[in-house]
Amino acid sequence: MQKTLLILIMAFVLFSCNGAKKDANINKSGIEKQEIAASYKSIEVEIEGMTCEIGCAKTIESKLSKVEGVTYSKVNFVGKIGQFTFDENKISQDDIAKKISGIGGGALYKATKITEIEEIK
Repeated sequence: MQKTLLILIMAFVLFSCNGAKKDANINKSGIEKQEIAASYKSIEVEIEGMTCEIGCAKTIESKLSKVEGVTYSKVNFVGKIGQFTFDENKISQDDIAKKISGIGGGALYKATKITEIEEIK
């Protein structure tokens, strides 16, 4: 009787553990997730409202470099432009412009003209 009970408990534990495992590529709805290849794009954005190199340009550069999907961020205070490389599958150029314009509560900087560039200079 004890051997039978022990076998039943072991079988229960074995089968319940296997049933609890979830595939890391399957989400809650049961649909398998697929990785999408990155599609990188580089843009140049004219930025209004910068008054200094360290406080403004570096702040914009730093904040945009932390945004998911942005892989390169460089802001030139003298030229009043920012260069950004990003993954189009994660963020759009309009989202980048909104992020820039939203720094400091939206009252400090404004992203104006956006131009696509082939490579970062």
